[in-house]
Amino acid sequence: MVFTSSYTQMGLFCSPYKDLVRKHPGHNGMQNCVIFSRQKYPSTSQSFFQPQKRLIGMYNQKYKWHIQDKRLKSIVVRSEIAGTGSPGASYSYQLSEFNLGSKLRGICFYSVTSFIAIFLFMVMLIAHPFVLLRDQYQRKFHNLIAKIWASMTITPFFRLKIQGSENLPPQNSPAIYVSNHQSFLDIYTLLTLGRNFKFVSKTAIFLFPVVGWAMYLMGTIPLNRMDRKSQLQTLKRCMELVKNGGSVFFFPEGTRSKDGSLGTFKKGAFSIAAKTGVPVVPITLMGTGKIMPSGMEGTVNMGMVKVVIHEPVKGDDADLLCTQVRNMISDELLRNC
Repeated sequence: MVFTSSYTQMGLFCSPYKDLVRKHPGHNGMQNCVIFSRQKYPSTSQSFFQPQKRLIGMYNQKYKWHIQDKRLKSIVVRSEIAGTGSPGASYSYQLSEFNLGSKLRGICFYSVTSFIAIFLFMVMLIAHPFVLLRDQYQRKFHNLIAKIWASMTITPFFRLKIQGSENLPPQNSPAIYVSNHQSFLDIYTLLTLGRNFKFVSKTAIFLFPVVGWAMYLMGTIPLNRMDRKSQLQTLKRCMELVKNGGSVFFFPEGTRSKDGSLGTFKKGAFSIAAKTGVPVVPITLMGTGKIMPSGMEGTVNMGMVKVVIHEPVKGDDADLLCTQVRNMISDELLRNC
């Protein structure tokens, strides 16, 4: 193992053992290592700080020293979370540490969104029979209510910047919308666009009180990702919706990114676009994962969300469409990292 002169002068030495804690901003290219200070931990054996001696006895001692030093503080490591995902998508972000302010904002966020949702859901419920009679496929009234709900919810908590609004298809024009998926806040952000698309969502979401019921009234398409039959039925229903003038929104990654890196795209959305001839509208979302990281839905950090709407693309080759759209979103993420 090679130590840089800057770390040696500071009395810092590196161990090959990994421990996912957080990213050190000055690791000088030394990856997958734990850095300790000799001055801060004088009781640590000299063999630990002398590579040749330590390496000789490393395999005999196995993990004994690692267990003994587990109590030590100020461990700094390179995060192995950053950079995951498919090759070529190197955009990633560092998750914010937990703090009381974020937790309190999270409580306020859910209180606000629940209070607003209860009243607006009652409006949707009363109007639902008329919506089914006059506008079964697009359900414009329900989407207007959803836009109001999303806008009122996010306005007190984070700023929203939308770029490329001119690339959105006309309100009544069918299309397939796709975007990267970073956070639970993606749904709120996308609803503010005011387009009559239907999300494809896992079936468990419909069990959520009020919000899940409202999604059902809006015509959200259920999907059981573990059931092949359910997947085929979902694609069939999407095809029917598009042919009747409706639009569908897909998250082609299939799940939320843990660190902002772009995952592999599934071809379902692009197969529908290729078969029906409707355009695919790529959308890049940035910032939602920092404000409410995946797996930390109880917290709301401060920040700004940026939405970039790209020019629609059309084609009859699903594989080509998938590659083209993914490259557009990936390039936008890299430009803003």
